[in-house]
Amino acid sequence: MYSITKNIKILSFSMMLIGLLALAYGFYSAPHSLEEAKEMVSNHGYDDHGSNYGEEYNSNSIENTDKTNLDPQEDSHKMSHDEHVYHQLSNRPWSALYVAALFFFLISLGTLAFYAIQRASQAGWSPILFRVMEGITGYLLPGSIIVFVILVLCTMHLNHVFVWMDPEVVAHDKIIQAKSGYLDSTFFLARAIFYILGWNLYRYFSRKFSIAQDKSDGIVNHVRNFKLSAGFLAFFIVTESMMSWDWIMSIDPHWFSTLFGWYVFASMFVSGITMIALITIYLKSQGYLEKVNDNHMHDLAKFMFGVSVFWAYLWFSQFMLIWYANIPEEVVYFVARIQDYSLPFWGMIVTNLIFPFLVLMNSDYKRVNWLIVMTGIVILFGHYLDFYNMIMPGTVGDQWFIGVPEIGGILFFGGLFIYVVFKTLTKASLEPSGDPLFKESEKFVY
Repeated sequence: MYSITKNIKILSFSMMLIGLLALAYGFYSAPHSLEEAKEMVSNHGYDDHGSNYGEEYNSNSIENTDKTNLDPQEDSHKMSHDEHVYHQLSNRPWSALYVAALFFFLISLGTLAFYAIQRASQAGWSPILFRVMEGITGYLLPGSIIVFVILVLCTMHLNHVFVWMDPEVVAHDKIIQAKSGYLDSTFFLARAIFYILGWNLYRYFSRKFSIAQDKSDGIVNHVRNFKLSAGFLAFFIVTESMMSWDWIMSIDPHWFSTLFGWYVFASMFVSGITMIALITIYLKSQGYLEKVNDNHMHDLAKFMFGVSVFWAYLWFSQFMLIWYANIPEEVVYFVARIQDYSLPFWGMIVTNLIFPFLVLMNSDYKRVNWLIVMTGIVILFGHYLDFYNMIMPGTVGDQWFIGVPEIGGILFFGGLFIYVVFKTLTKASLEPSGDPLFKESEKFVY
């Protein structure tokens, strides 16, 4: 049995405390009125990312312009612009909180999908890693509750993360009005409950059958897990796509992509597999999982390599088709990211494809633990940037910066994730010895 170490507890609680303080500072320092937002823009300019808004604001703001020369329409336009920037600046701590909460939750969900695939396919190499996967999916319940609470707070108009939730915006936007049957706050939360309930029920019963199988003489629980996993995958592929539309794509309600569900899936799937590899290597370094050999790590690294290429294929397919067609209402999604988020936008191509491709392409490197760890850390950072790019442009526009609230979000949810995962690992044997495929997994040779 694994016992959580004192160092893990100190690390996780320290991260949570520092992260919580940083998030609190982010909310405190955000503007709480239109005047504060004007002062922030005037003092800082907010033009460090290729945007010239700061310069335009300082030269054309209401304070710096002779009001006698303003006609009512121009005055109204400037006030609308000022309010828009105020909403963007006040959205930043909320967006940082949401990106981090969603990222770590989706790591757990991606791991759950990988686990279900192993169960449904009756894979012989992976049962020795089942308890690691179950440990990571232990974060699914608290992570989903946190994300749901954030979504509820959004529907209460405490922020402007989802613009379609603002009645004033909807009243003047025919495109959102046409989607109001689906983009409805009550229906939105009902769908979220449906997704979360289904995912967590599968995790609960699959974990229950897995532990029961260790104490069983037959394979009845193994068969139950097989059937349950096969059914879950059908449920998952639909709800994951809908979740990505609801929780991410609807942040930009004028834009849509038919590939978006698969794109989000690839990002969270490779992040989940990477986390399995990192935790497995850590446990082996502490003297656990002795039966996990280089062949198991080689297979995990192959999945890291393969799904990274799959993610890049989906990214390029989505980007190339929209960019080449050059339809204004579609291409504006990428124009905003290339112009205002050029560093994270192009940076994630390096971290999510080029680096893992070059390192893990060599078969021998897939058996070197320190290379897998280094590549895994880069992949996780890159996919955080991926979700950052998906969410931030639609919530904060060009008023972005990776600073205190963003780092605070990563630290808080990272610390919570570490504690929950390693605490879950203490609740059952790390070896699912009762699984009928365990012997095959133990002797796995590639």
